[in-house]
Amino acid sequence: MALELRQQLKLAQKLVMTQQLRQAIKLLQLNRLELSDALQAEIEQNPALEEDFSSPDAIETPFSLSTTIEEKSGTIEPDITETVKVSDGFAETNWEDYANNFDSNFSFSHEVPPADAPSQFDFISEKPGLSAYLQWQLAHSNLDEKEWEIALFIVGNLNRYGFLEVELDKIIEVTACERDDAEYILEVIQELDPPGIAARNVSESLFLQLERLGKGKSLAAEIVLHHLPLLETRNYKALARETGRKRPELERAINFIIAELTPFPGLPYSTDNTNYIVPDVYVRKINDEYVIQLNEDDLPRLKLSSVYQEMLKKDKALAKESRQYIQDKLKNADWFIKSLYQRQRTIFKVMESILRFQYDFFERGSAYLKPLILKDVADDIEMHESTVSRVTSNKYVHTPQGIYELKYFFSTAIQRDGQDDMAAESIKTLIRRMVQEEDRNNPLSDNAISEKLAEDNIRIARRTVAKYREQLKILPVKHRRHAK
Repeated sequence: MALELRQQLKLAQKLVMTQQLRQAIKLLQLNRLELSDALQAEIEQNPALEEDFSSPDAIETPFSLSTTIEEKSGTIEPDITETVKVSDGFAETNWEDYANNFDSNFSFSHEVPPADAPSQFDFISEKPGLSAYLQWQLAHSNLDEKEWEIALFIVGNLNRYGFLEVELDKIIEVTACERDDAEYILEVIQELDPPGIAARNVSESLFLQLERLGKGKSLAAEIVLHHLPLLETRNYKALARETGRKRPELERAINFIIAELTPFPGLPYSTDNTNYIVPDVYVRKINDEYVIQLNEDDLPRLKLSSVYQEMLKKDKALAKESRQYIQDKLKNADWFIKSLYQRQRTIFKVMESILRFQYDFFERGSAYLKPLILKDVADDIEMHESTVSRVTSNKYVHTPQGIYELKYFFSTAIQRDGQDDMAAESIKTLIRRMVQEEDRNNPLSDNAISEKLAEDNIRIARRTVAKYREQLKILPVKHRRHAK
């Protein structure tokens, strides 16, 4: 058979991932905070897209959606709140006066302050952390240049708990100092506040704190140095055997350790910011009906730029390149607004479906969570599973039972003989409740929990109970037992 080149005409259909489709998918998987940043970025990049400060009645495509679980399919009335108008702003600010009005005799007068007067911006600084606090103390220690280098290296290698993360040999190697110098500087730092700082582990940190209190040779010091695992489990029998002390003495020593010492001395000086969860959806019960409302606080209302639209209509002498540029920007802005609206509608429909499937959860709590998979919701709202997966990723809902991630409502099924299947999350709730109600002197083992669940026709293996217990961050039985 001879090889030859030949042209052939063929018709085929295929899905092309356009830039607009990529943008719609990206918007769909953003959470509430990420969406706000994406809107601001798009407004800055696309001049044809701008915020709408007009009356809410003039908005053609509303973004606010609200309905009850009893509503049938049909047109959804928008729930639109009053927006801030431009005319509602404050009077023009005197920025020259505002930027430099710090004075001990502060007044609201608009007199121009002296040129050398300090500004309030001079007093804005970053929140000091553990490193800054230790360096401030070291400034009063009369260290020479080499000792300062060693001290700064040690301080820089303390973690957020205040523990030293490098060995002494590493300090000597990096700073090129003698062992005696490294040990001396480490002792200097360990004498600073907070007590127990720059220790290598919890045991050493507790001992340093006891030394600061003048109890370096006490029973408490012996316990934290040599019997810390027994202290963690409150094993008084083993402690009495190892130390040769009576139980009352041990109890007093342990109570002192718990009440007066801290295992992580650097934690109160941590500058880590607390990240709060902002719900994407609210589900409220009003007059015995559940109402779904999307969280759109601080989200700007968008519209196409009227200036660019008028320019295309009236300016016939506009250059071809300029006209094409404006048309592309208006087209992208229009697609962005439609994608945003479609995102909100999709999230709303998914939450509405979850509410129908998990109605008992919203009424009675997590113990009544039913088995649910993505395909169930996808079939209910006639969308693809991947769409439901993107919608439920990194998004949270505020419910009468608390704030939950949307993924929480999807749980595997545990089969029960002759009864309805049970969700894995419901079993975790039962395990948590059993542990909370157990006898602290005789806590339930994983095998005992498995047997108690079997009495309710919930048959899961001991290792499954152990897995659920670890996911719930419940300690093993030996750490939950209070010794008699």
